[in-house]
Amino acid sequence: MKTTTISKLVLGLLAIASFGAMAQENPWMIRARATHLNWDNGQSTAAIGPGGYDVNAKNKTIPEVDITYFFTKNIAAELVLSYPQRVEVKAGQTSLGTVTALPPTLLAQYHFTQFGPLKPYVGAGLNYTRFGSRNLGLGGLGNAFSVETSSVGYAAQVGADYMLTKNWGINLDVKYIQIETDVIANASNTSAGTLKLSPIATSVGVTYKF
Repeated sequence: MKTTTISKLVLGLLAIASFGAMAQENPWMIRARATHLNWDNGQSTAAIGPGGYDVNAKNKTIPEVDITYFFTKNIAAELVLSYPQRVEVKAGQTSLGTVTALPPTLLAQYHFTQFGPLKPYVGAGLNYTRFGSRNLGLGGLGNAFSVETSSVGYAAQVGADYMLTKNWGINLDVKYIQIETDVIANASNTSAGTLKLSPIATSVGVTYKF
């Protein structure tokens, strides 16, 4: 009887300790990454100017920070942030000027945990892009064109963290982000077509798990 009581007591203490360890595990993770934006220029339909040039955006690499919160060891939400980016818009090879784009993205993620220090994940969610400095021109056309103020689109993601220690790791991430905006002819306030940015965003960076 005494042995049984002691065994139950030990098992109870182990259960409490295990629960305490789980409760103390911090659910937050942050990453700092360099992200290359490869714009989907081939799908833009706007053709402006005397030559009817298609508009396109110049690819660029930007800094990016994301914040991840784990609801369970597998399910998480990620908020991807960057400062407003200047995007050069061109007609053919001629610059029309730049617009600024602020593109926060929120994703729901599933993290795979059965591969040791390698932590692959997939995600899907929404992007909201706010455009500023929206006027564009071509040669003597001045600010003849502009873009709409915002875009809402879906985002899909695949990536992996490789944890070097309990807290620090390296990250590789690829996202497709749908970003589209109408190009407006300012004189008539009518659509001149669509600028489809929709980049493939390839990122590499560092991970910190709290």
